[in-house]
Amino acid sequence: MSMKYAIEAYELLDSPSVSGESVKSALVSAGVDEKAVEVKTVYGPKGHTDFIKVWLCGSEGKKNGGKAPTLGIVGRLGGIGARPERVGLVSDGDGAVSALAVAMKLGKMAALGDALKGDVFVSTHICPNAPTRPHDPVPFMDSPINMAIANAEEMSDELDAVLSIDTTRGNRVINHRGFAISPTVKEGYILRVSDDLLALMSYVTGEDPVVFAITTQDITPYGNGLYHLNSILQPCTATKAPVAGVALTAKTAVPGCATGSSQIMDIEAAVRFSIEVAKAFGEGKAAFYDEKEFQSIADLYGSMAHLQTMGKGV
Repeated sequence: MSMKYAIEAYELLDSPSVSGESVKSALVSAGVDEKAVEVKTVYGPKGHTDFIKVWLCGSEGKKNGGKAPTLGIVGRLGGIGARPERVGLVSDGDGAVSALAVAMKLGKMAALGDALKGDVFVSTHICPNAPTRPHDPVPFMDSPINMAIANAEEMSDELDAVLSIDTTRGNRVINHRGFAISPTVKEGYILRVSDDLLALMSYVTGEDPVVFAITTQDITPYGNGLYHLNSILQPCTATKAPVAGVALTAKTAVPGCATGSSQIMDIEAAVRFSIEVAKAFGEGKAAFYDEKEFQSIADLYGSMAHLQTMGKGV
C-alpha cells in the first residue's frame, strides 16, 4: 500500500516554501540513497523550477551491470502552485505528487531488501509559483520553462519505456473519476493499448480498465500552434522508447489551477499501478508494445518520427 507516501508527498508539496532540496531530504528520509537524487534549478522566461531526478537501481538493472530493462516514471505538470493568484496545491500538481510517492515507496522497499529487478528512473519538477494560462474548457497551469527544457531535464536516453503521470481533468473527453491509461505512443505512432498494462490496471483497481482517447495533435510537441489535450504525452516527443500516459481524471472538467481538487485515493491507485508496472517491466513480464507489429507498421508505412518535431515552418 502506498497511501502513506501519497499523503506525505502531498503535504510536502502543499507549501509555498517547498524546494528541490526539501524534496530531496524527504526522499532520503524515506529510504532513497542520497547519491541517487539530483536537484537542478532551471530558469525560464516566467520564473524558475527545481527538477528532481531519482535513480532506483534494480538487482539486475543496467546500473549494476545487468540486463533488466529500465523504466522511466515522469511526473508531468506545469506547476504545483499558482501563488499569489491561488493559495495551496493545485490540481495540476498531482503528477509531481504521484512521482515523488513512487520514489518514496520504492526507496523504502529497497531499504527493506525488496529491490526491483530493473532500474527505475523517476523525475518531476517543483514550482510552487507557476503562472496560469487560458485553455478551453477550463484554465490550465502554465510553466516557468518551456516544454523542450522540461523534456530535456525529465527524460533520459537510458530508458526502455516511460510512464507519464499527469493530471488530466481539464477536458470533456474523459468522464471517469480515478485514473486512466493511454494507448502506447512510439516514434510518432499511436499504437494499440498494451494488454499487459490493462491487466495490471485491473489488478490494482479491482475494476475494468479505463483508457482515454488521444489524437495525433496530442503526441506532437507543444508550441506548434495545435490543440493538445494536455502535456501528458509530451515525453513521447523526446524519446524512441514507448510511452504510456497515466492520467488522473474526473467526471467533470476541473481547472488545472483549481485548489482542493486532488483526490488522494486516486493518486494512491496511480502510484500503486506505476509500481506494479515497474516490477513487471523489469522482470520482462509487461510489454508496452508488440515489437514485431511495430516493425511491420514501420515497414508498411515508414517513419512517423517527424511528428516528434515542430513540423514544417514552425
